Amino acid sequence: MIDSRAAAPWRLAALVGVVLLLGTPAAFAAAALPALGAGEASLSPSLDGYQDAHMEGLWNVLRHRIEVEPFNLWATVIFFCAIIHTFMTHWFRHLAHVLQDRHRERQGPKAISPAGRLFHFLGEIEAVFGIWVVPLVAVFQLYHGRDTAVAYINRTVNFTEPVFVVVIMTIASTRPILQLAERMLRLLARLGRETPTAWWIVLLTVGPILGSFITEPAAMTICALLLSRKFYALKPGPVLGYATLGLLFVAVSVGGTLTHFAAPPVLMVADAWGWNSAYMITRFGWKAVVGIALAVSVYYLYFRRQLGGLVAAPPAATAVDEYTEQPIPVWVTAGHLLFMGHAVLNAHNLATLMLGMLFFLAFVEVTEEYQRDFTVRPPMLVGFFLAGLVIHGGLQQWWIAPILGGLGEFTLMFSAMTLTAFNDNAAITYLCTLVPTFTEGMKYAAVAGAVAGGGLTVIANAPNPAGQSILGRHFDEGISALGLLLGALLPTAILMLCFLLFNGSP
Repeated sequence: MIDSRAAAPWRLAALVGVVLLLGTPAAFAAAALPALGAGEASLSPSLDGYQDAHMEGLWNVLRHRIEVEPFNLWATVIFFCAIIHTFMTHWFRHLAHVLQDRHRERQGPKAISPAGRLFHFLGEIEAVFGIWVVPLVAVFQLYHGRDTAVAYINRTVNFTEPVFVVVIMTIASTRPILQLAERMLRLLARLGRETPTAWWIVLLTVGPILGSFITEPAAMTICALLLSRKFYALKPGPVLGYATLGLLFVAVSVGGTLTHFAAPPVLMVADAWGWNSAYMITRFGWKAVVGIALAVSVYYLYFRRQLGGLVAAPPAATAVDEYTEQPIPVWVTAGHLLFMGHAVLNAHNLATLMLGMLFFLAFVEVTEEYQRDFTVRPPMLVGFFLAGLVIHGGLQQWWIAPILGGLGEFTLMFSAMTLTAFNDNAAITYLCTLVPTFTEGMKYAAVAGAVAGGGLTVIANAPNPAGQSILGRHFDEGISALGLLLGALLPTAILMLCFLLFNGSP
């Protein structure tokens, strides 16, 4: 065992390192502030405002934009610090447990380590982008003043998507909705005698495709909750666990492409490019279904022995079945479905969406005897994650747009897939609508790459944080960003091949 006195300098150094990591961008920006000039207080110009259409070379364009608006550089540096942080959360949580155990050895079994709590907070992936909003706003104020920084968050940033995810996740995670979804999916699982393998296949194929009709966040919530009960509760090995997680995230990302309103990256371009559900199902939807079926088949063939070794717990193993202890009347389930339908129909009407959410909370209070462990904490944390992401993402168009605008179709598809891993795929497709030179083929390539890459990281697709929040407890020290990436690579490659090979098919 390491002596606590010897470990103290190391802990102090770690704490200092975190403080420096969080504070360095702001400190450098403060040092650079005098060079800006006294009267400069406007926000970053629009893409047209840079007036660099005549410039040749990507590097020249980016350098010009930094010269026009130096804050661009700092906003992107802080953004990439946040991305790096997401890959370190697994390590932070492990360190938090180590520090907590050592503190209790010295102070007693009930002692709480402040350093351990700090690193536990830094290890909460839902808080990462919110944490990095603090230095971002600090630098923002140094460059542009408090009023401009506040105006950016209050007026420029669109929080509709995070709020919608909170609302739909809250409704979809209730007992009546889950019971209805489980009964519907059980009809298919019975074809495989309701074994863990049968549930695994149904939840990773049919479940994500439901996202085209009930929205991707709702499909993610339902599939993740049922996978938690039907699969992860049986303690599969870590390799199978991460493979399933990556497959789920990729399948949900592409499963919403049968319609024009369910997948966030499609929603961002549907009006601007005139895409409707008929266009989506012929150009994307059926290819997504084929890709999902192929990816699930490949993983099943590879893991079939491990899947076959999973044994469902007998009914007697639990004292009371959580979904049959109190029969749910039809009117209660119907009420939940109406609230879910209201949320979907008003997904872009923020005030109406929030009023519906408050009304729903009152309805839950009235029907509390038919609920079980109802809580808004996981949806709120997911909303916090997405809110921080859109705050950062709105300041990245200065470099993403010129990268995407200067590529051919094939390169664009792979670039969109790669960039999606570092930014929400809805932000990627939105930026594509700002490029006036996009051909129909380039539009297809951008959206195909964005949805195919939506499972590579937690930040790649808006519903992913919901899945991470629900399933994270089944992984030691939380979900590893690297483990998720490795689990999603093969399904991503399969979907990319489907979109490429069937590109010319109507």
